[in-house]
Amino acid sequence: MDVFQALFLGLLQGLTEFLPISSSAHLILSPALFGWTDQGVGFDLSVHVGTLLAVVLYFRQDVFGIARDGLISVSRRKIVGQGALAWYLVLGTIPAGLAGLALLDMIDNELRAVEVIFFTTLFFGLLLGVADWLPKRQRTLDALNWKDAVLVGIAQAMALVPGTSRSGVTITAGLFLGMTRETASRFSFLLAIPIIVLASAVKLLEVATSDVIVDWSGFLIGGVTSFLMAITAIHFFLKWLNKVGMWPYVIYRIVLAGVIYAVLM
Repeated sequence: MDVFQALFLGLLQGLTEFLPISSSAHLILSPALFGWTDQGVGFDLSVHVGTLLAVVLYFRQDVFGIARDGLISVSRRKIVGQGALAWYLVLGTIPAGLAGLALLDMIDNELRAVEVIFFTTLFFGLLLGVADWLPKRQRTLDALNWKDAVLVGIAQAMALVPGTSRSGVTITAGLFLGMTRETASRFSFLLAIPIIVLASAVKLLEVATSDVIVDWSGFLIGGVTSFLMAITAIHFFLKWLNKVGMWPYVIYRIVLAGVIYAVLM
């Protein structure tokens, strides 16, 4: 992997991980468009770590408060502060964790096809547009319950299929459940933390137990660029959220689906 490829893919991962446009689709399609070889599991690990550090740093006060109140709630055996939200994040992570364990081989071997990515990019993009168009979205984080967590968690599990977009489908689910844009987005970003931890652990285990030779320069470049781009993307996404809504991302996904159809199918 040369420096340009590492920079490009690191920036691409950081930009697309938290925007509702699917990071997996972009990382799969880029080598196909540019004729690059697969970037390898070591590089995948680096960009996962970069985006994980970005979301934890950006939401550090929320993460600290939720973790603290969650532990206090367990020790006191009653909900304290944001203890309920901590449990909702655990609940919301379980479906994707179980689906990943059960379906990982099928996802890696059968669902990375261009035709699949074309369909998921277009369908879930339009679904996001419909959800954003719906009126009467007033629910905040304080109004969430365990059913919301499970339903958003099931939606997150669907994002294991490339092109779906983890942030896109979880925000879509939140909007359909009556959450405000900010609530749906913040819950989606917080829910990303445990699932990225799990994904990074899987990648780390794969690197540690295989004969993979890690390109450490590419690892460093990918990790740093994905971190910087991810924290920037989160900031501006939330800043512009109520001004622009979800439709710029819907339109982008429609255009991307058109490009996939015209160039790769």
